[in-house]
Amino acid sequence: MLRRCTARHHSSLRLFSTAKICFAENEASNKIQLIHQVPPTSARVVICGGGVMGASVAYHLAKLGWGSETVLIEQNRIGGGTTWHSSGLIGVFKPSLAQVQLTQSSIELYQELEKKGLSTGWKQNGSLNLARTRDRMTVFRRMKSQSVSWNIECDLLTPEECKEKCPLINIDDIVGGLWIPGDGVGDPYKICLSILGEAQKQGVKVIENCSLKSINQTNGVVSSVETDLGNIKCEFFVNCAGFWARGVGQLSEPFVKVPLHAVEHYYLHTKPIPGLDPETPVIRDQDGHIYIRENNGRFLAGGFEPIAKPAFEDGKIPASSKERYLPEDWDHFHVLFEQLLHRVPSLGSAVLDRLCNGPEAFSPDCKWIVGEAPEIRNYLIAAGMKTIGISAAGGVGLATAETIVNRETSFDMYEIEVSRFLGLHNNRKFLRDRVTEVPGLHYGLLYPFHEFQTGRNLRMSPVYPKLREAGAVFGQVMGYERPTWFGPKQTDTQDWSTPYRIAYTNTFGKPPWFDYVADEYAACRETIGISDYSSFTKIDLWSKGDEVVKALQFVCSNDVDVPIGSIIHTGMQNKYGGYENDCSLARISENHYMMIAPTIQQTRCKVWLQKHLPSTVALSDVTSMFTSLCIMGPFTRTLLAEHTDTDLSPKNFPFFTFKMLDVGLANGIRTFNLTHTGELGYVMYIPNEFALHVYSRLIESGQKYGMKHAGYYATRALRVEKFYAFWGQDLDTKTTPLECGRAWRVKFDKGVDFIGRDALLKQREEGVKRMYVQLLLEDHDFETDLWPWGSEPIYRNGKYVGVVTTAGYGFTFKKQVCLGFIENYDGRGNKQRVTNEYVLSGDYEVDIGGIRYNAKVNLHSPNLPTKFPDVEREAYQATRDKNDDSLVVTAIKRKN
Repeated sequence: MLRRCTARHHSSLRLFSTAKICFAENEASNKIQLIHQVPPTSARVVICGGGVMGASVAYHLAKLGWGSETVLIEQNRIGGGTTWHSSGLIGVFKPSLAQVQLTQSSIELYQELEKKGLSTGWKQNGSLNLARTRDRMTVFRRMKSQSVSWNIECDLLTPEECKEKCPLINIDDIVGGLWIPGDGVGDPYKICLSILGEAQKQGVKVIENCSLKSINQTNGVVSSVETDLGNIKCEFFVNCAGFWARGVGQLSEPFVKVPLHAVEHYYLHTKPIPGLDPETPVIRDQDGHIYIRENNGRFLAGGFEPIAKPAFEDGKIPASSKERYLPEDWDHFHVLFEQLLHRVPSLGSAVLDRLCNGPEAFSPDCKWIVGEAPEIRNYLIAAGMKTIGISAAGGVGLATAETIVNRETSFDMYEIEVSRFLGLHNNRKFLRDRVTEVPGLHYGLLYPFHEFQTGRNLRMSPVYPKLREAGAVFGQVMGYERPTWFGPKQTDTQDWSTPYRIAYTNTFGKPPWFDYVADEYAACRETIGISDYSSFTKIDLWSKGDEVVKALQFVCSNDVDVPIGSIIHTGMQNKYGGYENDCSLARISENHYMMIAPTIQQTRCKVWLQKHLPSTVALSDVTSMFTSLCIMGPFTRTLLAEHTDTDLSPKNFPFFTFKMLDVGLANGIRTFNLTHTGELGYVMYIPNEFALHVYSRLIESGQKYGMKHAGYYATRALRVEKFYAFWGQDLDTKTTPLECGRAWRVKFDKGVDFIGRDALLKQREEGVKRMYVQLLLEDHDFETDLWPWGSEPIYRNGKYVGVVTTAGYGFTFKKQVCLGFIENYDGRGNKQRVTNEYVLSGDYEVDIGGIRYNAKVNLHSPNLPTKFPDVEREAYQATRDKNDDSLVVTAIKRKN
């Protein structure tokens, strides 16, 4: 029995593992065609890391013609990092479309290599995903619905059908399953050798036993690397160092943040099992946190325990495989071992070969880390693939090579780019705490708006204690504690180690916070709501002369040369017209602007600006200098007037303008007459030392108006109902203003060129091929039906046409509201022009977990009924005004 054999094999486990490492190293030396002993003095690209990821980048650079100008260095032996002990699982379903497409690209590469006779170990044996609970089955039903958008073949199965697919499993506690026939397995080590061998044929130089000492930059651009075997002048550097990647990031000045931390990770190998079908599918029992696969006539099994054990907590990871070996911990592995025996009872009669404790590195948000480093130009990263490197390697290697050679990639990777992080995410102690829960998310049951439990109470506004006393339930974004909703007031304020409550949803239907959010929403629309906007990105831009105006005119598609005190909403487009940033700009003085951007853009938008602004323009991130409070609702003008001497009448302080106000006893409050939700109100950017004073004054005097605190979920509901698009949810680098109804914010005639202008002019001439719409579900019961949470397919006249990007309950409509993009496909699946007539002439449905709900379509921001109508509020429409309609009509006339 396997359990009885563990003690017998325990003493020999260390020797076996070490022997395997030595074998792997020898095999690498034999199969790699030519290992260069001394690095060249110069190259265009230096890749650090001889695992499957580094090999893939080298291979794709060679395919793009840069093979002879590429050098790959490895501190030990090729494939000697984590590649040799990986599970080899390749599953195409991933959390985002970008990761799905990258994985699909990887599979295509391995299939192509196999056709050439190169060994990759690729076997398409499918995966059987099992559900023990109704909620897990709901996830599978949502995946099945989503599969039409992501071009993934899959089928829902009954427990009996699961047993037919794999007779080995116990189905006593199974409620169903999901079969994905396109999934499979590969051999990471063989893949690494094969693709690196192909790269060498095209001129890539490989240097083993070469330790990196430093990455040097000149004027912020990679210029050379220093190794223990000599220096290499280069134009590009690629960090593919696996769980050494964070340490490699610290070999440059400035440091490059690569937030990764290793955890212990276990793989159980059995001796050969007679009669084991080589086509046995991969079994994933996520509710048990385990997987098991066939591996050359044996079982290979493992999992992702809910609470992981950090490894190498001092941050020092040994270079050699022997020193890096970790002893097995059967007590820790027991939680997975017990589930494995339960799911596959025959495993109990197998003979143990070894339990391998091979550490793996995870990022703090359980996503891959790719893209150009914000700190140094031409420094690229491809790391943090969390045990499934071969799933990512082919696609990420291609995307990285494209970025180097073409300065862009065909993949939209903003969700996994390294620019999503701040310096705090690279803090070693933060990472050590966070990675205890991250691996468990890989198979975790993730409900909408999932929140991490670790690394909390890190960034807090000065009013945080008051919000906490008021009953705030907190979410975290970019390390910031942000109220999501407010429950009953709390009185015990002694324990500051964690917030009173961390936000939760824990359902795919009507959430537990629904009634609280409904009250907050009502206050924002009919009385006064107050919300903490402090997490928003805030950047000051200025110059001595008019350089800042000229520079912003170039990077912004709207006209920023507006009167002092004006606010404009603008996109910052790339050369294809897509959104790199979506922000508000207030002109503080003649040559001084304040930019407000989404919270998640704090690093990303600075990088974009620094790439395009001249040195004569100064940029300062003032996010942490100001507390931002938003008051919204029909009585906000009356409330604020009690605390300032400034005339707040629409004539003196009109909508979409800025003023510096005294509020209470405080001065220097940057006040915007807008709310980002479509409601009447103000956003005040308060110097931190005055924040508590201003907040207290507003709360005290707001009581007579029935003012309530409002969390993020309430303001989100407001913007969804008002048809407001947000970057990172609805807008991305592939979406243009013309597609999302913001053509009126693009000033083609402002007299200066701007990034993306030519692409947008061409699109205006030809017409758009996707259009942003609002859909109201007509026959959905919000009390009993599953809710839409995003990524649901949209059907027009029974035909798939698009996907929901954001969804929420509309408290005024009293309906579910879905925002998303629809397209127009011809009979061959080619995209055609989308017109208003096309949109409005269709009958729509939204698929939620396999059930389609009829939907009414809107093209314009609606005017919602209110007890206190306001001319300013009703005049502003975030999505499409008459100008947008005229642009569409003009495009149609030109085509006809």
